[in-house]
Amino acid sequence: MRLETVIDALPAYAGDLRQNLDCVLSERGSPGLDAKQIRAVALASAIAARHRPLTEAITAFAAEELDERELDGVRSVTMVMGMTNIYYRFTHLVSNREYGGLRAGLRVGVLADPGIDKLTFELAAMAVSAINGCGLCMDSHEKVLRERAVGAEAVQSAVRIAAVVNALAVTLEQPRDAGAGPGRAELAGAA
Repeated sequence: MRLETVIDALPAYAGDLRQNLDCVLSERGSPGLDAKQIRAVALASAIAARHRPLTEAITAFAAEELDERELDGVRSVTMVMGMTNIYYRFTHLVSNREYGGLRAGLRVGVLADPGIDKLTFELAAMAVSAINGCGLCMDSHEKVLRERAVGAEAVQSAVRIAAVVNALAVTLEQPRDAGAGPGRAELAGAA
């Protein structure tokens, strides 16, 4: 499925979302990020937002700049963050601080060779952490990015992509009124 098909399926009330998506998926609208980073962050965000037609469309969009190893690298970021965001969000939010001092015991071997460059990995991890709402992970990835001379605009760009892609997934999940255009079932059939 093409990204344009997904965008065309947006209801009329989502005009701002349509414009924001156009903006954040361009280098002009996402300062500090290059085309590969934009597409990697968008794909990680789509996977984290859990909307299959959107993920398929953004995978095709990302594949215009990323090879299969890099696409798998983005998938690995999302997998690792899906696990660690839940764990560290728990340790951060639970009242009993004892859990924060315990060893996590979660295997994250993919960090040694994630399939994408380390900065793109960190940008995608930031985006997924924002979607998953893990403040501890956002702090950690923001610190790593800033230590590697990534500017605040680039970090903000990654989070803006995550915000727009997540909003797109939420909007596409909404039921449609009769005559308002294709809903989820129609999008799934268009794949």
